[in-house]
Amino acid sequence: MGARRPFFVEGECRNVATAPYEKERQLQRDVARTVESTLPGVEVLALELTGKERFCVYLDHPQGVDHALCERVTDALRGYLDRYSVEVSSPGFDRPLRTKAHFERAVGKNVRVKTETGRARGEVLSAGDRSGQIRSGVDPADIPYDQIVRANLIDEGK
Repeated sequence: MGARRPFFVEGECRNVATAPYEKERQLQRDVARTVESTLPGVEVLALELTGKERFCVYLDHPQGVDHALCERVTDALRGYLDRYSVEVSSPGFDRPLRTKAHFERAVGKNVRVKTETGRARGEVLSAGDRSGQIRSGVDPADIPYDQIVRANLIDEGK
């Protein structure tokens, strides 16, 4: 066996580290479209890939999330069950945050944020059109929504 030859691919290079997040975001858009068009009033807050063939969908509804609603959402996602193990959940105390509307509801509360480039923890100061601002340390930090990998309220009761 000699030395291996280099392997080159023409075209756009993508950061391998961000590929799973891109897959997760696309899957969330698809699942949200399916669920929200099938079950009016249900909001898909977030979707997290929890394994190679497994994801968890976090829901909200004005009347709350109960077992019956989770069952209806699972039925709406039957088309995904041949490829994925699907878990459906209420947001819980550590409510996921991904959008401007989520950050607007979290102003004044403490959050934990993971982006493609780092992590931050602090109080939500504001929710702009493209980014949320949190006080993390001395200077406020702008966190673009499209760079959020995970963001959750911090349950102060823990």
